[in-house]
Amino acid sequence: MGVIKYRRIELVGAWLAATVSLALAASTGSTPFQPATAGYQYAFPRDHGSHPTYRTEWWYYTGHLHTKGGRAFGFELTFFRRGIPPEDVTTLPSKWSVKDLYLAHFAVTDITGKRFHFSEKLSREGLGKAGADESKLRVWIDDWRIEAATDQIGAHSLIARDDTHALSLRLQPAKSLVTHGAAGVSRKGKDVGQASHYYSFTRLETSGTLTIDGESFDVTGLSWMDHEFGSGDLGADQVGWDWFSIQLEDNSELMLYRMRLKDGSSDLASSGTIVFSDGRSRHLDVKDFEIESIGAWTSTESNAIYPNRWKLTLPSFDLMLEVVPLLADQELRTSRSSRVSYWEGAVAVTGTKQGRPIKGQGYVELTGYAERLKM
Repeated sequence: MGVIKYRRIELVGAWLAATVSLALAASTGSTPFQPATAGYQYAFPRDHGSHPTYRTEWWYYTGHLHTKGGRAFGFELTFFRRGIPPEDVTTLPSKWSVKDLYLAHFAVTDITGKRFHFSEKLSREGLGKAGADESKLRVWIDDWRIEAATDQIGAHSLIARDDTHALSLRLQPAKSLVTHGAAGVSRKGKDVGQASHYYSFTRLETSGTLTIDGESFDVTGLSWMDHEFGSGDLGADQVGWDWFSIQLEDNSELMLYRMRLKDGSSDLASSGTIVFSDGRSRHLDVKDFEIESIGAWTSTESNAIYPNRWKLTLPSFDLMLEVVPLLADQELRTSRSSRVSYWEGAVAVTGTKQGRPIKGQGYVELTGYAERLKM
């Protein structure tokens, strides 16, 4: 009976993985989903929740944690929702109809122990196995979940666990949220609809527990949260992106992303946001910053060659930063969910700001190096 049950779970998982692969590879042609367009007016707590009229959505948390004894960790917990067009929903109307696929990735970088661990989940809304509230922040797959109070400064709670690792964190916003882009949209390409609505909590004071191989640690630290939703896919000439979130010791933050074209150059839609210590922010166009890769690391699993050291320059702010991974191998190979290999890792930051030395920390995401991204 146990073997039969396991085989049924395995087959369902394979079917869901095939379904999500088809969904992610769907064409960028006409779609019943709503595009992200200029003039969007955010309203909270509603916009913390799910947006089923948009095709793709994610809630994304990363952070640096440490123990009183000085042991250091990084973490990632991300939930994805991918809408399925009505014409592709093949099951009869029922609680098991697949209208939205939910995926989640959980990763821990043991900086002190020089180890990286990740796990993944894939499910659908049927019988409450996965879902997202449309009126507030509450997203889950099985016993993995994120949720928050309905006010903007309320704490966020994160729960995830697998056979060897577990995370239970409380994240308290130390700054108000920041919206990215111009006129309510974050551009990702030149085509109509190649955009998203995108905001972040750039500084979340964090506390809780982290468990590794049965050993639990009381941890504190600093986290970052992104929420993004839209219906566009990458353009035909785009292969992926390099994304940076940086928290500097002077209470300022920086978000940059470079949309990469097939020839290795940056799409003109690449942009970012600088957040000042008092919470004010400014949109950055591609001409406002430079990203230079000054090192490389090759994955023995996917054979992808990733950049692994960068120089970031923002001349108008007299800001120059060097970004270095705290562990070379922080690659997620999500064969059971999104079927995408990407690098998502904790980094250390040093440099100068207005001529003075400055330090910080952050996370970097690199997609499209193992294979062209299809979403």
